[in-house]
Amino acid sequence: MDITFSQKLIKGKIAEVIFEEMFRISEEFTVLPIGYEYTTPELAQYQHHVQIKQVLDNIRHAPDFALISQDKSKVFLVEIKYMYELQREKIFDIAKKMNEKWNPSFLFIATKQGFYFDSCNEIIKSKGLIAKLNNNWIKEEYQKEYQKLLCEFIK
Repeated sequence: MDITFSQKLIKGKIAEVIFEEMFRISEEFTVLPIGYEYTTPELAQYQHHVQIKQVLDNIRHAPDFALISQDKSKVFLVEIKYMYELQREKIFDIAKKMNEKWNPSFLFIATKQGFYFDSCNEIIKSKGLIAKLNNNWIKEEYQKEYQKLLCEFIK
């Protein structure tokens, strides 16, 4: 049994829940889970069909969430990651891979030090730098509450 893999998986799920709850409470967006784990179970039963197999391959690389603005004029595709500390090269690689299939897309990273959120295009332009989550997206008070919550679960 690989406990390290399980630990990373759990930390990633915690980061996804934090993201989802923070953006829901902001009431600025509808948060729609679209990642592989949400859409594949229904399709998996048909995976022996060639067309379904191709669809499953595409879905495996889908972002975790779509944020839909309340006026329905904007949609943001967002990949969620947890990192112990920001790793510029890894962030750059994630952004490049996201942009190959899902352009435009965004990356949200949860760390013990704070939350980061930026478009993959900007991350690529800056060679892996990612901006702190702006208060225009999520109020500072919510960020502080959820940062504290994250640190309670990830020690």
